[in-house]
Amino acid sequence: MAAKDGATWRIGVLFSRSGVSGVTETEHFLGTALAIEEVNAAGGVLGRQIEPVCYDPAGDNEGYRAFARRLLAEDGVEVIFGCSLSASRKSVLSTIERHNGLLWYPSIYEGFEYSENVLYTASTLNQNVFALADFLLGEYGRRIFIVGSDYIYPRESNRVMRDLIEAKGGVIVGELYAPLDANEDAHNEMVAAIQRAEPDAVFSTVVGRGAERLYRAYADAGIDRARRPIASLTMSEGQIRAIGPERCSGHLLAAHYFERLDGDENRRFVSAFKARFGAERPTSMWSETAYAQVHLFARALAAAGTLDAERLSAAAMRQRFLAPEGEIAFDGDTRHVWLTPGIGVARADGQFDVAWRSRRPVRPDPYLASSRFETNWLEEGVAP
Repeated sequence: MAAKDGATWRIGVLFSRSGVSGVTETEHFLGTALAIEEVNAAGGVLGRQIEPVCYDPAGDNEGYRAFARRLLAEDGVEVIFGCSLSASRKSVLSTIERHNGLLWYPSIYEGFEYSENVLYTASTLNQNVFALADFLLGEYGRRIFIVGSDYIYPRESNRVMRDLIEAKGGVIVGELYAPLDANEDAHNEMVAAIQRAEPDAVFSTVVGRGAERLYRAYADAGIDRARRPIASLTMSEGQIRAIGPERCSGHLLAAHYFERLDGDENRRFVSAFKARFGAERPTSMWSETAYAQVHLFARALAAAGTLDAERLSAAAMRQRFLAPEGEIAFDGDTRHVWLTPGIGVARADGQFDVAWRSRRPVRPDPYLASSRFETNWLEEGVAP
């Protein structure tokens, strides 16, 4: 990493590499680190290296708040790359706004938020849940069971999924929540309730270590995953590796990135990531989004020549980047990114077969102001 001096661009990196979301946030961290190293190896930005100041809040929301304050008030940082769970983003938002900093946020979330001090670079609900609802109903059946972790992101995402399923003639046959880091007993009880209800599929917004416990319990219960899968917005390659691929084959993921996507940019990214962090470590939407947003930042910084939040944001709105997932660009009205939705089916090797992908990038609609619930979103895509 770059040396600490006045000739660098100091930025904050605030991801938990331990704690309840340690697996996915470690992937955020590694994608961020790889992109910073690439930018610096290419000469930096305007002749200056990017210097990251990194903290690990260990999944504690008060830790996020305290480290964000330290970065902005003591470390001379104006721009932060960080947070994953909505609870952590909410915990730092007032601090970011008070110090007029800029948060680059690389995680899918529930939407319904706007801040002049945040750039949102991952999927909103219209870019993942909408197509997934049609896929579940068309491929598996009308009876859907919903489970989630008990905080804002799962509650809001599940509310939208319920509305979608019911608007399309489906039925929600159960809905259960567990604390964010609940023990095995809580997730065993979830699985028992699913077995009693006999749904056609399960939509899960259980996240972090709780998701790993849920998927293990589901496999141990012997449920036929090909006939009755869990569909998720978060369970990507890295967490599947942690659980064991043999326990996850047949489950679904709605996401804008999969390691097996075709394309030269993705092949280069996967090769560079594995060369840097180990051949056994997969890429995922978590690492790819974090990686892509740093390259967007570097382009914006080269155009703006400053880390000032307002001027850097304005420059970011004008950038396009050919990311591993495909071309991405900001929507100036919402400060979210145009992305290409997809749906994958987990394989026995921990990778995904991409069963459906949109023909073109989809405009973010974080407030669901224009998205029609009755539309069949699969018609906007093709099976690869």
